[in-house]
Amino acid sequence: MKMLRIVLIAALAVVTAGCSSPEVSGERREEKHVVSKISLQEAAEKADAIMLSTMSSVRPTLNWVHDGSTASGCDDYTIDGKQTGAVTRRTAVMTVVSEARRGSLLGVVERYWKKQGYTITTVNSSKKFPSIHARTAEDFRMSVSVGDKGQFFFDVVTPCFIESEVAPPKTKANGTPFEGADVPYPSVHSDFWSATTPIPSPSP
Repeated sequence: MKMLRIVLIAALAVVTAGCSSPEVSGERREEKHVVSKISLQEAAEKADAIMLSTMSSVRPTLNWVHDGSTASGCDDYTIDGKQTGAVTRRTAVMTVVSEARRGSLLGVVERYWKKQGYTITTVNSSKKFPSIHARTAEDFRMSVSVGDKGQFFFDVVTPCFIESEVAPPKTKANGTPFEGADVPYPSVHSDFWSATTPIPSPSP
């Protein structure tokens, strides 16, 4: 699974205007704007809030865990002479989402992001590895993507903020803890999301 995720990361590279940074997103190599004097820790907490609200918007509830969180510098860009950096927060879904219902889950996430006023920047309609990318008005960038065995991955990337120590996410995931650095394949059955039939269309 991990080799495939590396291939997916390389294939989903996107360039946006702003200050450059090393590859810090599961979706792409990011370039971000320096937009504020708040600390990187505060930015990470904002990313955590976006992530939690996104995961909480899905019904029935998904079983999910925190994936690796990474920080990176923003090259020579400074704020008041201070170095800037960016943070990526990631989650992985442990619920088994059937092929028949992956499009429905992507639709739930896309509609929620639009409802929050976020801009949908890219929609990858790949049958096997679809993804959706979006951004907030403050240039926080989000993605949801489908990986090996239909596993869903989410990430939120901050713009460039003043560098500071960044603590792990304090938001509580609802998934079963796992051992090791690699997130395992999804294994949690859902009567709804794991069903092998498409979601019935509402009656007219």
